[in-house]
Amino acid sequence: MTAPELVPPRYRRGPHSRTHIEKWSWLFMRASGAVLIVLVMTHLFVNLMTGDGISAIDFAFVAGKWANPLWQWWDVTMLVLAMIHGSNGMRVLINDYARTGWLRKTLKTALAAAFSLVVVLGSLVIFTFDPCPTDASPTDLNPDVCASILNASEAS
Repeated sequence: MTAPELVPPRYRRGPHSRTHIEKWSWLFMRASGAVLIVLVMTHLFVNLMTGDGISAIDFAFVAGKWANPLWQWWDVTMLVLAMIHGSNGMRVLINDYARTGWLRKTLKTALAAAFSLVVVLGSLVIFTFDPCPTDASPTDLNPDVCASILNASEAS
């Protein structure tokens, strides 16, 4: 029985070889992974360990949290960084396993479309979230947040 023949890796020479894009991609993955650990662990700690824990997470909790611009930007940063990190990892897998140029281009286009859709829709949800919808039942609302919004709108 003979050993299987190893196929040498494909080397692509071109305009990207001088910019060291793969080196920067590798460094980004390590740095973004470390930042994501801090973002996600803080997110989990604030949501699950402070207050009443998981039983307190409901519409009113999210409304109260997203009434603060710090948490809006925290969650958007987490969303965008996680999407870039994951998309970069998928790009590497596509480069490794897609054998033909048209398949590689098709998969990368689909990846870019999915990335864009998730980031745009996720950002819209976070920044346009209405903590006091008019058709919600009073038990679903956060009275502190809605009272401060009503007081601010009456003052202006």
